[in-house]
Amino acid sequence: MFGSVLGAFTPSFAALGGKAWRIPWRLSKTRKANVRKRLREVDDVIDVLSASGIECKQLVLAQALPKEHEMSARNKYTTFSRTAKNHRKGVHKVPHFTKRPIPRTTPTGF
Repeated sequence: MFGSVLGAFTPSFAALGGKAWRIPWRLSKTRKANVRKRLREVDDVIDVLSASGIECKQLVLAQALPKEHEMSARNKYTTFSRTAKNHRKGVHKVPHFTKRPIPRTTPTGF
């Protein structure tokens, strides 16, 4: 009765694990390229701000982070997670990963 009215709020198919949208197991080549592109764009903004002569605490902290080409693939495409089995989680499984900054360093010991 209400299936067409509620749209996205209809119950999802139980055979699909109860999820309406499936998260892929691994990042595709396109998504990896987009992650690298976003990291490079952030690096470019940091370079422009530092070249302009602006000085602030956050800019100093951002300059201390590794650039995209200096990061390992593990740090580019995965992020630290306390609850995950190996304490790493694919960056595409983080909610809103395209809008939130990807941590470029991991806690010591992980």
